[in-house]
Amino acid sequence: MQLEPDDKLDIEAILDDLENYRPRRIGWLWRERDGSQVGGFTYREAAKGLKNSVPLPAATRSFGGIDPQPDCVITTEIASGRFEDDVRRMRMAAWHGADHMMVIRTAGQSHFDGLIEGTPEGVGGIPITRKQIRATRKALDMVEDEVGRPLNFHSYVSGVAGSEIAVLFAEEGVAGAHQDPQYNVLYRNVNMVRSFVDAAVAKKIMNWAEMLQIDGAHNANATAREAWKVMPELLVQHAINTAYSEQIGMPKERIALSTVPPTAPPAPALRMDLPYAVALRELFADCKMRAQMNTRYIESDTREAIVTHVLNLMVSRLTSADIQSTITPDEGRNVPWHHMNVSAVDTAKQALLGMDGLREMVQLREEGELHDAKREIIERAVLFLEEIEEVGGYFEAVALGHFVDSGHYPERNGDGIARDIDGGVAADSVVPRDDDYMAPVCEHFGNNNLPEQSNDCDLIDGCTLCDPSKIVYIDELDPEDNVHERLQSRSEMCEEGEIKPEVEWHGDGVVTLNMMLPTSERIAQHAGLEIARKMGLEEPSVIHSGNMHPREGTYLEIKGSVAFSIDPDELVIPEEEELLPEDEIREDVRENPMTVVAATVGEDEHSVGMREIIDIKHGGLERYGIDAEYLGTSVPIEKAVDAAIEIDADAILISTIITHADVHRSNMERLDQLCREKGMRDQVILIGGGTQITDDLARECGMDAGFGRGTTGHDVASFLVEARREL
Repeated sequence: MQLEPDDKLDIEAILDDLENYRPRRIGWLWRERDGSQVGGFTYREAAKGLKNSVPLPAATRSFGGIDPQPDCVITTEIASGRFEDDVRRMRMAAWHGADHMMVIRTAGQSHFDGLIEGTPEGVGGIPITRKQIRATRKALDMVEDEVGRPLNFHSYVSGVAGSEIAVLFAEEGVAGAHQDPQYNVLYRNVNMVRSFVDAAVAKKIMNWAEMLQIDGAHNANATAREAWKVMPELLVQHAINTAYSEQIGMPKERIALSTVPPTAPPAPALRMDLPYAVALRELFADCKMRAQMNTRYIESDTREAIVTHVLNLMVSRLTSADIQSTITPDEGRNVPWHHMNVSAVDTAKQALLGMDGLREMVQLREEGELHDAKREIIERAVLFLEEIEEVGGYFEAVALGHFVDSGHYPERNGDGIARDIDGGVAADSVVPRDDDYMAPVCEHFGNNNLPEQSNDCDLIDGCTLCDPSKIVYIDELDPEDNVHERLQSRSEMCEEGEIKPEVEWHGDGVVTLNMMLPTSERIAQHAGLEIARKMGLEEPSVIHSGNMHPREGTYLEIKGSVAFSIDPDELVIPEEEELLPEDEIREDVRENPMTVVAATVGEDEHSVGMREIIDIKHGGLERYGIDAEYLGTSVPIEKAVDAAIEIDADAILISTIITHADVHRSNMERLDQLCREKGMRDQVILIGGGTQITDDLARECGMDAGFGRGTTGHDVASFLVEARREL
């Protein structure tokens, strides 16, 4: 099924004949590197471009719409719990450059303790049913054709059902997964023996399917009381999972370390994060690195999260991350916003491109503070490993509470996570196999007594890995919480073409308000909620509160929902004006020279807006050969008219930014009136501009046109040429 850029994703079409759909491939794919020339710029750390994409904002206006792609894979992390909305966001993110589609949980840190087929969508937040996975992979197969780049689908192989989930993922073309038995042990209290046995089976299956494995060591950083002190332990956890995966047979190039910078400002982050990242690269040079933000420090302030994200991206560029994750303030606000998700992808793309070639221009010193700090982290990690060996191994060290202790090793604070070797979920569930145990399946782990003449699954004419036709497809079982019911509930709105705002699910009606209130934070929060209610928002809640001053002011962001929808057929949308080609404008002005008078009028001292419209530096009117006589700021209307008469100007351009008491309206009305009194109105083009100006308002006040926010010199030049032709 071909997906065109102007088409919306048809969820019904994705669900159609889903039971017979097979993914087009298995295994992880990296970006095709292509250090090349794009739009006049040479990139040294770039990948092949996209067929369809959304460039960065500055690219559209100032760089000819180029959209170069960084060399490393970029992750988008999605957790709506509804795959039909997840795939829409994946499509948006893919257009902005993401190619690692990672569906994460929404309900705390929970995962299934059993393989559940046909369950309600979104239980636990991860796609665990075959239907969810297959529908998502089918949609991604369509989207990757649209953008012209392979898209890797990712989820979690954990919980007591980890090995079964690994089989499910292998059958359905999942390309990457988190798999680390230490996550089960430390954070889910799954029995240690069961976790490592399950992990061995899961890793064998993942290796067959050529999945990229990402570990879970970063969770120690996110859990410890003083996260920056667990750097030695993080190295140890990475080492344990990497060594275990290698023992199973997984090649290093498909083993990825989930790395997290240990700190964030106001700590001296780079001075602490960079030595740790260098240590990782030195110890695990042959493995892949998946870098993400430390969610421990993400609060509800988007600005703060973006600054930390960019600092983390600098560490990634300096130490060569292979995958760049884009955790966003969703974590701090507990709502997975569409736009924040895409914004985080753009932040990664923008920062990585901006730092292209950084390592060729700067050198990480091999002596001094960086070297010494790196060496100390490694030495502490080695001592930690030696202690594990001394106490009897990993299980014994966990039982003693040595992991996720907030002490800087070898210091201990006694607040680590301790687990009983014989306890936890699924304790005593691992039993020895009989000597004649036989399982006629591929990628089996452990003792398996197949007949000598048999190879793996020959005895059953192929297992599901070899013969997908044997896979049993089970649809959803819940009569209420399923995709068909949800699509039915919104079908009426879709059929009528009505529009509702959304941040997470289709037409969820959620909007946000930004406001500044001149009072203390506590009062402002409650006042803001009441303002939102009076504006008609339902179920408002404060999602961010910023203290500007204990008494002078509080900045709020409030979320709420609207109960109405908009019918596009009832909207009055003016036709989009087509601008004259730039060369045609230049040719017209060359043959018929044009002069304009420009001024910021009244008592307004703002000059930037007008300068951007007329100056050649900003692509203004001078770029087209138009002679602009700029009179400055706070110019009386009379002076602008007199100047136009004196130089026989073709047009008068006035700008007003400060609009108290509707001064922008009175300025435009006065200009029209004065030109009529002088008997020149029919010979001069009048244009009003400013942040509060619209074309309708300007024409109502006697202008020939009005230009507001986002206006460019091209917009005004095109209008001037066309208007003069009509005089």
